[in-house]
This record gives sequence, C-alpha cells and structure tokens, in this order.
Amino acid sequence: MMHGKRYRNNLKKVDHLKYYPLEEAVQILKSFASAKFDETVELAVRLGVDPKHAEQQVRGAVVLPHGIGKQVRVVVFAKGEKAKEAANADFVGAEELVQKVQEGFLDFDKVIATPDMMASVGKLGKILGPRGLMPNPKVGTVTFDIAKAVLEAKTGKVEFRVDKTGIVHVPVGKVSFTAANIRDNAAALLDTVVKLKPAAAKGNYLLSATLSSTMSPGVKLDVSKLGAAVAA
Repeated sequence: MMHGKRYRNNLKKVDHLKYYPLEEAVQILKSFASAKFDETVELAVRLGVDPKHAEQQVRGAVVLPHGIGKQVRVVVFAKGEKAKEAANADFVGAEELVQKVQEGFLDFDKVIATPDMMASVGKLGKILGPRGLMPNPKVGTVTFDIAKAVLEAKTGKVEFRVDKTGIVHVPVGKVSFTAANIRDNAAALLDTVVKLKPAAAKGNYLLSATLSSTMSPGVKLDVSKLGAAVAA
C-alpha cells in the first residue's frame, strides 16, 4: 500500500520499535502534520481475552471528561412523563418513532429507551444492531433515568465492545484537543477497560495499545506504564 507524503513524513517522527508512555505518545500524535479536517483520535487496546467465550466478553461505556469533539444526535424512545424528561434529545417518540425508523429514518448517533419501550424497540434489532445502536442496559441506554442518559450521551459518553480479534477501538477526542485533554480521555477509557476485566480472563490483560488519528501512523503505548497513567 502506497501512503501519501504527509503520512510518510509523520512516520519518520515515531520509532516503531519503541513503546511510549501515554503522555509522550500524545505529544508525538499532536506533532504530526494534520489533514485538512479535524481528525479523530482513536485508542486501540488489545486484550488478553477470548471473545468467543461469553464470560470473556468486554463491553461497557465511559463518559469522557472532555467529550469526543462532535455533536451527538440522540434519539429517545419514551412516552408520557419520561418523554418530557428527554427535552434535550434531538428526537423523542414512542411507537410512531419506531415506525419512522422502520421506514428508513437513521439520522442519529445514539439511541436511548425506557425499559417499557423495549418490546417495541426490539423490532428494530436488524436495523439498529448492525450499526451498534441497539439500546442495552449494560451500557446505560435502557433506563428510566432519561435526563441523565441524554446528558451523558451529549457530553461525551462512548460505548465500546471487544471485537472478534480481542481489540477495543474507541474514539478519545480530536487532534485539535489539547494534549492534556486527549490524555485525560485516554486515561478515563483505560481505567474503565481495566475495571471490566472478566474474572475468566487469565494472564496478561492489557496486551498492547496504540494511539492514532484518522490519517496518522499509530504510536505504540508502553502498557507496563499505563497503570501509572490511569492512576494519574
């Protein structure tokens, strides 16, 4: 694969045989020549789990302290008083909203539902599931605390799930963020992932981690020092 001049120049700024502390990795990422748009910064963490086994699945959500740098469009399935609590959501409705989605409406990034609406929302499984939008109580998107869920979604809550290769990919901000804000977001994610270690997972849990932006090379993190970064 042939990379562009910007990518090749950025590649010279990182030693691919070296594993960097989080703080230094963020500084390197910030030093890369940026694209013509505000690139997303992503953290990829390879875990010592076997996702084929249900007891080793890692799934969760975290409210990033500095958000992800994008406007999040939120849909809420609720009725009555709970619908009123969703005043800050972009779209609110009950069965009529379910029908609208069935007819092709997908102009949203996050879906929240009250438990009593899940029988109806369940009909949207084939539409929302493949897009990673299906509400789930494990990540707080099936709840009666609608106001809190909408606020978290709007201010930087991200959901994640280990993929079939044992890797968690999560956006942790934009390259325009300060280095401190990217670091804080990455540390918050790592802290949550560590706390979700399955009891069935044996041996090393954090195997490797890489920080990158949309158009940049990856910067490998020193996982032996990630605990200290999280604690800080």
